[in-house]
Amino acid sequence: MTDAALNLDLLIEAEDLVPYLGHEKLRIIDLCRSSVYEQLHIPHAVHLKPGLLVRQEEQATGLLPDQEGLEKLIRHLNISPEHHVVVYDDEGGAWAGRLIWNLHCLGFEKVSLLNGGIHAWLGAGLPTSSEVDTLQPVENLLQVNLAHQPLHHINYDQLLEKVRQNAVQVWDCRTEDEYTGLRLAARRGGHVPGALHFEWSTALNRQNHLKLHPLERTQQRLEQLGFNINEPVVVYCQSHHRSGLAYILGRLLGWNIQAYDGAWSEWGNRLDSPVITGELPS
Repeated sequence: MTDAALNLDLLIEAEDLVPYLGHEKLRIIDLCRSSVYEQLHIPHAVHLKPGLLVRQEEQATGLLPDQEGLEKLIRHLNISPEHHVVVYDDEGGAWAGRLIWNLHCLGFEKVSLLNGGIHAWLGAGLPTSSEVDTLQPVENLLQVNLAHQPLHHINYDQLLEKVRQNAVQVWDCRTEDEYTGLRLAARRGGHVPGALHFEWSTALNRQNHLKLHPLERTQQRLEQLGFNINEPVVVYCQSHHRSGLAYILGRLLGWNIQAYDGAWSEWGNRLDSPVITGELPS
């Protein structure tokens, strides 16, 4: 198919993608493990390793890549401003969401998450391939422009200032043990002061191919925990991997959401950052 308009929402079902397979302006990106991709993937999907999505520093392992790193990512995706990108993985959408966040930081919004990823595709009995397409480089590559980055991204100093002023909601989407400090994944354990806890995978239905639970259910749970969907929020995990899906959830709920890519790997490794430990609020 080459002529139908690509009209795809931020979240799509496997069946929504089928009519567009082979579309010249569609780029399907697979973030599954390499062993899975080599065995089977959605036809025409391009494999992407998560390492291309992040920049690692000594204290922060999941930062947005620099200009050179983002240009390398765009070349690998081989996309122009006219392309539509559909992303999926084999873990419920965390790495896929992280790629979408990276692209949103560049102002590129023509992107969709495949609900349930490869599990939902297989569950629907849809065709797979083990072949790797050879793509001709597109002439009009998407340019790296970070003018939109502040809409979706917050750094340590900015977040620290907002936390000190109690001026932002903070969503910690790690495990309960990481949140309380029982499990140590940095020099210090615990959470950002004022952060509320809602683990990212709670939004996934493990009985339905790792698709998202109904958004109404997730929003209700978030509000029960004390979040206000009408006020801005910052989300973080350990390295802005798991919070890739949380970011997508926020966007789907119409939430004004930024991601803190320094995440706990930066906050918890610094010795001067304020940290709270202890039990979850009842």
